[in-house]
Amino acid sequence: MITDEQLNALRVQGTLVRVVRDYMEQNDVIGIVVAWSEDQVMVRKKSRRIVKLSRNYRYEPALEERSGPAE
Repeated sequence: MITDEQLNALRVQGTLVRVVRDYMEQNDVIGIVVAWSEDQVMVRKKSRRIVKLSRNYRYEPALEERSGPAE
């Protein structure tokens, strides 16, 4: 699970993140971290829609090569 410090660093730097939810790349969410709670992260997509995602997913910079989902 991603820590508050990691989420804050992503938010402050405005890093475009990829949220890997499963083994299918088409199900990834790409956007910018805007807020979070104990169990959810809010990510703003390019379309400006906000999605709430579990903190248990893998969060990685979108510019890096994709890795598999968190185990």
